[in-house]
Amino acid sequence: MANKNNYAVIGIGQFGSSVCETLAEAHQDILAIDKNEDVVNEYANMVTRAVIADAQDEEAMRELDLGSFDNVYISVGNIQASIMATLIVKELGAKNIICKAENENHARVLEKIGADYVVRPERDMARRMVFHQLHLNIANYLILNHELTLAEIEVKSPDFCEHTLKELNLRDTYQVNVIAIVSGEQVNKLPQADDTLHYGDHISVVGDVGSIQKLSSVIANE
Repeated sequence: MANKNNYAVIGIGQFGSSVCETLAEAHQDILAIDKNEDVVNEYANMVTRAVIADAQDEEAMRELDLGSFDNVYISVGNIQASIMATLIVKELGAKNIICKAENENHARVLEKIGADYVVRPERDMARRMVFHQLHLNIANYLILNHELTLAEIEVKSPDFCEHTLKELNLRDTYQVNVIAIVSGEQVNKLPQADDTLHYGDHISVVGDVGSIQKLSSVIANE
């Protein structure tokens, strides 16, 4: 089981409700906050605690002790309310503030006032869809920052099968690091130089997008 932390989710719309459901599946402690009584009642049995409150009410946020939370998700639909909620939670001392932004300007403001991480679900989903269409050999990927991407690639090429990582020397040849090998139900989280790749294995690699694309174009083709 994942380590147990406490989470506050402010705004139980489409994004916030998905966050609550995912955290509940991981058996985490969750405080759900929304102005809509019907929404709060709907999620009351799923989360640890559900409260009717206005995210722009500093006193209400203080009474809920949001400064003590390990993670606070802010997914309020109204931009002004989102900004105010972020300011309040930041001033209260929350450790990790994750905000949903409606657009680029909204995201920039949230970052400037102290959001630790800003997501734009529609934009991010569109990018993932396009990336997958452009790079069908890459099974999954995650952009870590502007320089690094984590990607999962299936091994199909005979030139890579039944060879060890040392023999393949992917780090020097393709400028990527292999951080995991998945063979059927078995996951090798700490691959060593003498570990061998087999047909159908999935390898998780870290590198820049160009290097990963170069590797996937050869290792995933039979």
